[in-house]
Amino acid sequence: MRHLEGAYALIFKSRHYPNELIACKRGSPLLLGVKELNEGVCNASAFHDAKFLSKNGNPKELFLSSDANALIEHTKKVLVIEDGEVVHLKEGGVSILKFDNEKGRNGGSLSRPASVQRALSILEMEVEQINKGKYEHYMQKEIHEQPESLTTTMRGRLIRGGSCKAKTVLLGGLKDHLKTIRRSRRIVFIGCGTSYNAALAARPILEELSGVPVTMEIASDLLDRQGPIYREDTAVFVSQSGETADTLHALEYALENGALCVGITNTVGSVIARKTHCGVHINAGCEIGVASTKAYTSQIVVMAILALAIGGDTISNQERREAIIDGLFDLPNKIRDVLKLDQEMKDLAKLLIAEQSLLVFGRGYNYATALEGALKVKEVALMHSEGILAGEMKHGPLALVDENLPIVVIATRDACFSKQQSVIQQLHARKGRLIVMCSKGDAASVCSGGACRVIEVSYVEDCLQPVVNVVPLQLLAYHLTVLRGYNVDQPRNLAKSVTTQ
Repeated sequence: MRHLEGAYALIFKSRHYPNELIACKRGSPLLLGVKELNEGVCNASAFHDAKFLSKNGNPKELFLSSDANALIEHTKKVLVIEDGEVVHLKEGGVSILKFDNEKGRNGGSLSRPASVQRALSILEMEVEQINKGKYEHYMQKEIHEQPESLTTTMRGRLIRGGSCKAKTVLLGGLKDHLKTIRRSRRIVFIGCGTSYNAALAARPILEELSGVPVTMEIASDLLDRQGPIYREDTAVFVSQSGETADTLHALEYALENGALCVGITNTVGSVIARKTHCGVHINAGCEIGVASTKAYTSQIVVMAILALAIGGDTISNQERREAIIDGLFDLPNKIRDVLKLDQEMKDLAKLLIAEQSLLVFGRGYNYATALEGALKVKEVALMHSEGILAGEMKHGPLALVDENLPIVVIATRDACFSKQQSVIQQLHARKGRLIVMCSKGDAASVCSGGACRVIEVSYVEDCLQPVVNVVPLQLLAYHLTVLRGYNVDQPRNLAKSVTTQ
């Protein structure tokens, strides 16, 4: 371990030591699962050195895993191995040793690492959550679970208020830090892939309600540039797994620079959750499909609630806040409505099955929807697709438009609606093959003469519209993948948690 650099989680077995196993880690996740074979007799919650899991106690079964999802069918008792720790299993006994990397580097004596006392944690997860149930694929299940996952995400965080009390929000993990966040010079969102897109979708409402400048950073790019992060900044790290390597390195960089670090993750006890000063769990439930679906919508909702919390209860934006809170309460029902488009999206996928490319135009709140929809098609259907800011259309992308290239335009009702109508007319004039997503009842105004295909979705408050709008695109990506015969849950060359750089 003294010679290894980078991230790793390693397990060693040797024929020279037949009854022993050694595991160590740095950067990558590693969990030790503990199952007592006569469960319930002894309910110890901590162990020190080899005394707890010793061979003279109750017989135990031990599991090493990089993910809690793999352990849940065997045991709920787990121990999260920290960086620089060595786990030694010998004849049924377990000892955990803390390895001090600096001692060896400075030429100090190679003393035996100190043993560590640790507590077991109990996983709050059921085996049913990681079964497919009535669905064929995990991605399909996770798309259709979104009404329930959003309800769980919002549970206990929205306060409807009474006749005299205003509607408000509550984020327990942030309440002690809200004043600091409001006073910060700027808020920096840092993420990768889908998590970055979710932050981008929430950025306009956070700027509107907080009045604080909000900047976006892709984690790897921030590190490559060594971009400036100041003590007066609030850095928000968004990651589904909480283990994303680039986001973790950016977190260490922000901590070194003294910024307040906030984590938004879906995994309790993950590295980002432990290392940030404060944060919010999105509680979307276990997500197994590599392409993130329900975590994306839950991240947007959590960041909208974060915007409401930071915005405080100023009189000037009270009406807007109440409209958003009402919209959040109604969101699961709107998602149920839009999931009824499943068959319609399957029919559309049949028309697009042989296409080489797909463009998705969006603007304002829905620029992120365009990026995320295109990313989903890329990830699982293995088809070239690009999300483009509609305002940039004349600066290059318009040259691609002809009668063969399918183009999705997101034109739901918001402040940018009239501009999107103009975009549709310009694409139509160039004989573009259009698929337009609009609010219910707007089909005639976005697509006169029935020259394009229309997808009608439910209307919600503009800042929450991206949550509704992304669902048909998720369904389209799913059906395209199935029809093209590719693996939905494990697209080639991709991993669920990107724990390497």
